[in-house]
Amino acid sequence: MVLLRFAPSPTGALHLGGLRTALYNFLYARKLGGKWILRIEDTDATRTVPGAVDGIREALEWAGLEYDYGPGKQGPHAPYFQSERLDLYRFYADKLLASGHAYRCFCSPDTIAATRERLARSGSNATYDKACLHVTEEEVVRRMKAGEKFVVRLNDGNLPSRPPPSDLIFRNLRDAHASLPTDPVLLKSDLFPTYHLASVVDDHEMGITHVLRGEEWLPSLPLHLDLYACLSLPPPQFAHLPLLLNPDGSKMSKRKGDVQVIDYKRRGWEQSAILNWLALAGWGVAHDAEASSDSTSPAKHAPDSTTVMTLDEMIKEFDLAAITHRRTVLDPMKLEYLNKHHLMRMMSTPEGLSNLAERVHIRVKEAFPHSQYTTVDSIKEVIAMLQGRIMNLNDLPSLASFLFIEPDYTTEEAQSMRQSLPSDKYNAVVVGLRDRLQLLAAPWQTVNFVDLLHEEHAKLGINQKQYMTIVRHALTGMKTGPGLGAVIGALGRERTIERLNRTLATQ
Repeated sequence: MVLLRFAPSPTGALHLGGLRTALYNFLYARKLGGKWILRIEDTDATRTVPGAVDGIREALEWAGLEYDYGPGKQGPHAPYFQSERLDLYRFYADKLLASGHAYRCFCSPDTIAATRERLARSGSNATYDKACLHVTEEEVVRRMKAGEKFVVRLNDGNLPSRPPPSDLIFRNLRDAHASLPTDPVLLKSDLFPTYHLASVVDDHEMGITHVLRGEEWLPSLPLHLDLYACLSLPPPQFAHLPLLLNPDGSKMSKRKGDVQVIDYKRRGWEQSAILNWLALAGWGVAHDAEASSDSTSPAKHAPDSTTVMTLDEMIKEFDLAAITHRRTVLDPMKLEYLNKHHLMRMMSTPEGLSNLAERVHIRVKEAFPHSQYTTVDSIKEVIAMLQGRIMNLNDLPSLASFLFIEPDYTTEEAQSMRQSLPSDKYNAVVVGLRDRLQLLAAPWQTVNFVDLLHEEHAKLGINQKQYMTIVRHALTGMKTGPGLGAVIGALGRERTIERLNRTLATQ
């Protein structure tokens, strides 16, 4: 069975880069008819943040990325916390020691640092002089009995042959052993594993078939393949995902910028738009080596970076061959565009419209605590009216405050509008419209107010833009907003006429 895993460290809240990695694991697993695991890599207790695991799980749940196995969902691969799998890592470390592919190193941290400095001064690229490789077995036993601390190192001078590294995204790679530390540490002195040993052991023991992870682990791929070869284990297929960058081009990280998933949830961004945004960040560009003479040509059938997609559509279209090799800037403007269109999709169905109104209900009531027009049904009408104008649901109170409370004509915006409008024309427009509305006999909801406004404008013979600006100022006190016909219909007879009279009284 195809099985993938998302394996974050509990060192803080889930950030956008981590969510994209989880998303790609989810998409690829579903695309191939497989499953995916949430595994917590918590072997470094000094960096573990209390509550981080719960935060990661909550962020994944909010995003709609349901994992098949992991914390809270026990299965055949448990336990799902690496700190609960220590015996397993020691077992594999012993196998490497027994085969001569690893050895115990008793050098102190001070000795290691001095050795590294000495080697660097001599011009060597080595990071360790392999001093403990030559310690006899008798000496090892004696020092262990004496309680000396040790680490377990890979013996990179005794590695079996294996195929060169390959990657589902970067394809054939250079076997860059020279960039690796000399005899990397696999088991630390506290008997906790390093990432290298733990990830290889867990991926094998859990039956992981595909590893999708960030490109920061690409330099470590030769080491991981060496470990698989030393243990005579078949490796999974690897795919390394190019990093996401902040708009200023800097590397996205938990320590820089506002990139936590929970922050985007609090700001009212739609989870469907966030997933759409992250999925298309770097997806939809042909591999350089496989592209035509135009290296920017899109991969076959690949979506561009602003294609509006549901999660099901992403699963259907997802293709690792269409992931760019380049790091990708996460453009906030694209999120705004996608969020707007995901909102419009939701507004197009009665269920979606009700869901949006219920979600923003508390926020509207908090913004206008004394308004009688903040019921869910009233908010549904406002959302429907603003369709195509709402970029973020949290913006609703500021976009249409005039539908919940009376306009504030003392704002700088309202006063600027009024000063640009001649008083004689202003009064003529307001009086004419008020009188026409007062004489209406037809039910309010049946009237075509767009046509009515055009008729009233034609009677006065003034500039249409000026006419509409006067009406908009009188009814909303704002320069922009939804169509005036819709505004009049939503305000109703009493509120509309009252506002027109109010503006005349303040002249």
